[in-house]
Amino acid sequence: MSRTIDIDTKTFVRFWLVLIAFAAAGIFIIKAAGGLIIVGISAFLAISLHPLAKQIDKIDKRKSRPGLSSALAVFSIALAFAIIVGVIGPVIVEQVSNFLATAPTKISEVIDHLDINSIGNYFGISNLQDSLTSGIKSFSSTMLGNISNIAVGSIGAISNIITSVILTIVLTILFMLEGPTMMQDFWRVMAVKDKKSAHVWQRVTTRMGNVVAAYVSSQVFIALLDGLMTILGVFIITLIFGLPVTLAVPLGLISFLFFLIPMFGPVIGCILNTTLLFINTPGAAIAFFIFYLIYQQIENNIIGPRIQGKGLNLPPLAILISITIGMYAFGLIGCIVAIPIAGCLKILFEEASNIRATLDDEK
Repeated sequence: MSRTIDIDTKTFVRFWLVLIAFAAAGIFIIKAAGGLIIVGISAFLAISLHPLAKQIDKIDKRKSRPGLSSALAVFSIALAFAIIVGVIGPVIVEQVSNFLATAPTKISEVIDHLDINSIGNYFGISNLQDSLTSGIKSFSSTMLGNISNIAVGSIGAISNIITSVILTIVLTILFMLEGPTMMQDFWRVMAVKDKKSAHVWQRVTTRMGNVVAAYVSSQVFIALLDGLMTILGVFIITLIFGLPVTLAVPLGLISFLFFLIPMFGPVIGCILNTTLLFINTPGAAIAFFIFYLIYQQIENNIIGPRIQGKGLNLPPLAILISITIGMYAFGLIGCIVAIPIAGCLKILFEEASNIRATLDDEK
């Protein structure tokens, strides 16, 4: 027995309009993904830098220029990262280039001591030592050439990055200047319609902003402490092993920069610093690895909990899940902002009953 379902024209048209609207929204998001990411980063930075701007306001007793604190906060962070990149970059390039330039000689010395030709003759391979030496020299020359080609080919990418950074700085300043006024106007309009709902949502968004600002402030402080301890440790190690003392500051900045990435960042920073020290002296690399491993235990169990306090109070599983999703969705940026976003979602769950009550009242 067949049944016929009658759909009126209005419902049919509404269905297709909704479907087309969702498709258009999806296409728009895909096309504007880069711009939306810049806007999101700017909003995140504006919230994170708000405490710094307030501290600058306290220093400026006149307060005759309300936008000065926001601009100084943004430009100070931008300048700090520019200095970090300017210090770290040349050191990494120099160490890798020196390693590739001296590696053939060092490996040839090792090959000479091992009597590689005897091993090759045993397996029926003649002149194995000469083949290995020439292969290593060819590989080093190729790698040095690739580094130069990458540097030349990345000029276009660097220009795009500079443009994105400038846009982010400008948007962050505008968010810090206009954001509070825009939010006040928004809550005022909402209060006219429903005062209780406006109060609940204002409390929720305020809590979210406080969570983001507190997390970023504590993370930056601990990262700064991590960088200073790395500088101290590397300084002592360079004195013991006779390495250039100038390595201490760049390696400390590497630790600071990578510590800003939750969970995986300190591991990456430790591996990179250990590798750079290993290029110079393996013993120095081992000493640094042991030092950093001990410090990380102290930081994770004593320093971190005291500075961050209860903080977000998220279980480790929730943190790992949020970082994993953020990393695969938006790469490095997603990894950095994943934990604050998870903290904001936690606030939504805590306020769920109040939000539900306001929605029921609206019905």
